[in-house]
Amino acid sequence: MPDTLDIVIIGGGPAGYVAAIRAAQLGMSAAVVERDALGGTCLNWGCIPTKALLKNAELYHTLKHDADKFGLAFDNLQFDWSKTVGRSRDVAGSLSKGVGFLMKKNKVKTYAGHAYIPAAGQVQVFAPDDVDRKGKPTAEISAKHIVIATGAEARALPGTPFDHDKVINAKDAMTLPQRPDKLLIVGSGAIGMEFAYVYNAYGTEVTVVEMLDRVLPVEDKDSSDAVLKAFKKQGVNVLLKHLTTDIKVSKKGVKATVAPLDSNGNPIKDDAKTIEADKVLVAIGVQGRYDGLFDDALGIELFKHHIKVDYKAENASYQTSVPGIYAVGDVIGPPWLAHLASEEAVLCVERIAGHHAPDIQYDAIPGCTYCQPQIASIGLTERACKEQGLEYSAAKFPFQASGKAQALGDTTGFIKVIAGKPHGEILGVHMVGEGVTELIAEASLAMRTELTADELIATIHPHPTLSEATHEAVLGTEGKMIHF
Repeated sequence: MPDTLDIVIIGGGPAGYVAAIRAAQLGMSAAVVERDALGGTCLNWGCIPTKALLKNAELYHTLKHDADKFGLAFDNLQFDWSKTVGRSRDVAGSLSKGVGFLMKKNKVKTYAGHAYIPAAGQVQVFAPDDVDRKGKPTAEISAKHIVIATGAEARALPGTPFDHDKVINAKDAMTLPQRPDKLLIVGSGAIGMEFAYVYNAYGTEVTVVEMLDRVLPVEDKDSSDAVLKAFKKQGVNVLLKHLTTDIKVSKKGVKATVAPLDSNGNPIKDDAKTIEADKVLVAIGVQGRYDGLFDDALGIELFKHHIKVDYKAENASYQTSVPGIYAVGDVIGPPWLAHLASEEAVLCVERIAGHHAPDIQYDAIPGCTYCQPQIASIGLTERACKEQGLEYSAAKFPFQASGKAQALGDTTGFIKVIAGKPHGEILGVHMVGEGVTELIAEASLAMRTELTADELIATIHPHPTLSEATHEAVLGTEGKMIHF
């Protein structure tokens, strides 16, 4: 007989386990089916372990290049790559166990295995690697509500599948047994730039290839320009407006053909060059992960390699095209962010339970990239403001003028605020520099609560802190900046 529950969540990542906990808090009997490890990609192979690697890299880079600035001197600085990777894995493992504890604390039942939905209200669980369901189900679950929270997976370059040896994805990149001498990275989004920073810091010759005209293309141009300047100073090779047209793999490594693009976006083959590397990290984006989850006959509608739901509609239920089956998180499309996935999960479950909850403000979702310098942003870029014909005032306060940044010994970057006219509403905030991934929360609160520039100006910021740069930038939108 199948287990009978109120709700079953497929996927134990930041959307899945959060949905299960909230459902349990609301009095539902809940279960999670996870075929890898609780915590999902974010906790085990993404957000958390990469930040551990980045911290290691930042510390090593500081000791190697800036020790004298802090009055430090030593001989024979070395690193142990296996311990670097090991610390990252230990952090992920500890937190995954913590999610398991939360499941028990909230009386959420967990199933280890691959989930399959044969019909609405039914879930079968197979062995974790039995995606094709060749064996018999290890469990069957009956539930009125099914929430799909299976996340996303890396997209491969056309014609060049991942072999997880020479052609790798982010998961491979964080557990390489040996540091490569040369690494080619295709794509300069958050994943590409974070790994470029890590490996460059440890002495790998890194080349980043980006087909658009700037790195971190979703960011404001000022942010992209500042990061590019910093990365070039650190020794990272960056090729903008270049397309990787071919990759040949051998036992020794890879040979990639890279061609510049003309004004129409077409590769100029006569100017193509060959780049040799030990490995190529493909970081061109992700797509929804739902392999083997359901048959086409079930009728779940898809859209651009994601599951289609009404997630940006007013009073969105996150229901798929099949009643009683919902989807949240990366599997439903961009922006692919763990913090957004968790919020969607909570909202979905609360609406299933019949609770009133405010819609997510999708035009005010903060995004962060954790290389050095860090990048954080929310809301509109200047380019978007111009395209929408908005009247605005923008001001940028450099960390070079910040007393706290000077004291920390890192004055790279700035905080930029875009305020609307004539009311001073905050349209966008863009940050580059030390600690900005923590500072962006103030901007998130300001946009969510519709604070104006005047109200932020009237908010006293403590001295000396990096947050004063936000205050100064907001002052600048009204021509009142004091310290620059």
